[in-house]
Amino acid sequence: MPIIAVAGRKGGIGKSTIAGNLAGEFAAMGRTVAVLDADPQHSLVAWAQQGDGLLARCVSKVAGDGEPLRSVARQAGRNADIVLIDTPPGAPEVVYEAALVSDLMLLPCGPSPLDLFALKEALSLSLKARSTRRSKKPRIRFVPSRVSMSTNLGRSLASSLQDMGKKVLPPIGQRVVLAEAVAAGMTVAEFAPTSQAAEEFHELAKAVDKILKK
Repeated sequence: MPIIAVAGRKGGIGKSTIAGNLAGEFAAMGRTVAVLDADPQHSLVAWAQQGDGLLARCVSKVAGDGEPLRSVARQAGRNADIVLIDTPPGAPEVVYEAALVSDLMLLPCGPSPLDLFALKEALSLSLKARSTRRSKKPRIRFVPSRVSMSTNLGRSLASSLQDMGKKVLPPIGQRVVLAEAVAAGMTVAEFAPTSQAAEEFHELAKAVDKILKK
């Protein structure tokens, strides 16, 4: 029962988008999925409530004053093949706790230099948790997010991330259809299965699945 956390110290980098759409991809692979929305804004819960798609059946809210995130994640894993955790920005203690229980940390990063600065903080928390666990887990991977290949910053993002010493997964572009899918309460694969965005998430999910099988 792998646990995957999507984390970042800055808002607006696509954490919820990645967590929700990866849930859809894993479900399409035949896995049962539990998605834990640990962000106090509960964007994933709001997304799921917009429709009656996959997310309406697998997303649940994690209350900040309830059970520790680690306990909630392990409990969710008893009834799911994969657990995804969407963490909040600006809450290092939650990111750290997610890293303490996760098998894989996905750290999205946008093309802005400010995104790169914030990524270093999320990376540091993930490495701290690994040290505490005295383990190679969580594995850590960067995800270029909200990328526009029409800009110099977008084109150079993957190489900038590689320079930080961790492996980089397939990128997710900045696409209007992702927001449209959220408005419909659906994953992008449900809303626009032949879109470029759906193909990008399919490639990302395949890369993540390969890591989990190692």
